[in-house]
Amino acid sequence: MEKYLSKRLQELSESQTMAMTQKARDLQAQGIAVVSLSVGEPDFFTPDHVKEAAKEAVENNFSFYTPVEGYMDLRQAISEKFKKENHLDYSPQQIIVSNGAKHSLSNVFLALIDEGDEVIIPAPYWVSYAELVKLSGGKNVIVSTTLESKFKMTPAQLEAAITQKTKALLLCSPSNPTGSIYTREELKALADILAKHPGIFVISDEIYEHINFIGKHHSIAQNPEIFDRCVVINGVSKSFAMTGYRIGYMAAPLWLTKACSKLQGQQTSNASSIAQRAALAALKGDNRFIQDMVAAFVRRRDLVMQGLSEIPGLRCDVPDGAFYVFPDVTYFYGKSDGETTIQNDMDLCLYLLDKAHIAAVPGDAFGEPRCIRLSYATSDENLKTALANLKTALAKLK
Repeated sequence: MEKYLSKRLQELSESQTMAMTQKARDLQAQGIAVVSLSVGEPDFFTPDHVKEAAKEAVENNFSFYTPVEGYMDLRQAISEKFKKENHLDYSPQQIIVSNGAKHSLSNVFLALIDEGDEVIIPAPYWVSYAELVKLSGGKNVIVSTTLESKFKMTPAQLEAAITQKTKALLLCSPSNPTGSIYTREELKALADILAKHPGIFVISDEIYEHINFIGKHHSIAQNPEIFDRCVVINGVSKSFAMTGYRIGYMAAPLWLTKACSKLQGQQTSNASSIAQRAALAALKGDNRFIQDMVAAFVRRRDLVMQGLSEIPGLRCDVPDGAFYVFPDVTYFYGKSDGETTIQNDMDLCLYLLDKAHIAAVPGDAFGEPRCIRLSYATSDENLKTALANLKTALAKLK
């Protein structure tokens, strides 16, 4: 009966992140101890003051529809956050609260992209970017980067990718899956290229903004020559360990936020009223939680990098943010343990799941089949177990 599905759905790829996570859960249900390094969420609990705000919202009967764009006091808090932390001037009317940052991205694509419009995406990229562009009718223009360039697109690459059909550039910094971060100077160089092409918009996914190991976060929207063509995507999922609350937000020119509000009003209406009150508490409360979480991620990153450095054949850049490593694993392609021959990234991930009981995500899902993604958003003990199992399993491939 699948033939009756719409063409757009038939062409949509399943999320490999979710697929590998489900495979790990299936094995765990069979009593097999699997260390999941596939899921992209902090393993920390939501801060207590945020949980209390959610409880109070229930007790105080925040159970009715909110404005489609989100509660005004939450949008005001987001506006203040942009001014204070990013030096970006967005009024509350230029902000829309959605059901997660993925929803915000979907709104923007559907509002901006017409059939055949091109969207430039540097690879590696987050698994849902290309699929969301496809759903909107757009065409993905993938720009390949290298480990040697820390997986960052150069101005020359951007210039070469632009055509008369280019409608948008999609950036993610800090990056999922690589952990790379564009510097202020690198963003300025990209902005200089875009300034010469006034019909191109920039969609900047900054959801990992606070999980930054090298200093202050910079946004491409801080370049005034392209500010009126920038859309900034963010949320509370990563910084405040609130993935399940599903609160993301976007900031954009007023005409675009009005369009996205019209779209969201027809699709989902408002984000959860309770989760919005919790998000308000997160944005206005003490942020020492973030500092403690980042310190833990730095420790875990160093632990993982040390472990990977002891495995012959792996090549991996040191990530500057987020909570992923993205090693090049092509050394193992064509090798076998006598039972399984590794031909590609998917083969390797299935081998690791079967033989090492580690769940990883194939790099092809991110547009880079030479690599796999490992998340270190889990305990030090789990990481030590995973690294030992990884070393043993890869050593068997000859």
